Amino acid sequence: MKLSREQLREVALLARLRLSPEEESPLAMELDAILGYMDKLNQLNTDDVEPFGHTMTALNPLREDRVTNQPDTESLLANAPDRDGTFFKVPKIIE
Repeated sequence: MKLSREQLREVALLARLRLSPEEESPLAMELDAILGYMDKLNQLNTDDVEPFGHTMTALNPLREDRVTNQPDTESLLANAPDRDGTFFKVPKIIE
């Protein structure tokens, strides 16, 4: 597969790249090699290959949902400037 200069310039425009004429030739060769490899991959027979969405078959390791560090209300509110029972008391800012 040969990539034409026009196609290269269109790809560069879509990628918002400004290429000098010196940069076009090596990039055209690299993109042509990539497209050639993709063409080679397209020739593979994948009829018996089952599609998959993830490479690993492991399930998500979920732990039991339980409280392990019960908060102590008194120690949490010990340095509060003002409090109402077990709540922080703050000045009203919206009328």
